[in-house]
Amino acid sequence: MPAPPLLILALLPFAISVNASDLETPHYQVQIETLCAEGNVTCDQVIYRGKSKVSGNSIELTGETWHTTCADGVSPCRFLGYQFRNGNVIYYVHETGYLEVIRNRSETLVSEQGQWQY
Repeated sequence: MPAPPLLILALLPFAISVNASDLETPHYQVQIETLCAEGNVTCDQVIYRGKSKVSGNSIELTGETWHTTCADGVSPCRFLGYQFRNGNVIYYVHETGYLEVIRNRSETLVSEQGQWQY
C-alpha cells in the first residue's frame, strides 16, 4: 500500500539537502542554492540568482557543480565551484569567491573577486 501523502512530504527534508550561499562582489550580489541529496559529490541542480548592484537587473539560472577530473579522466576530483550556462554565456562561480562571466569561450564580461557571506 502506498504511503499517505503527508508521510511522503514529511520525509522530503531527509532526501534533499538545500544549501544556500551568498557571494558579494563589488558590482553583484549572487546566491547559490544546491538542491541535491546530501553527500553527493556532484550536483546538477544548482540555482544561481544574481543581481547587479549598478542596474538592479536580476537573472536566475540552473547549473551544476564544477570539478577537476581525476586521473581516470572521468571521476570528479577537486571541487572548483559552480558553472551556469545562458546561451553562449557561461557563469563561473569559483570556490574562492571569484565571479567570472564569459561569452563565446573567450570574451570576459565580468571578472570580480567577491567574499562569501556566512
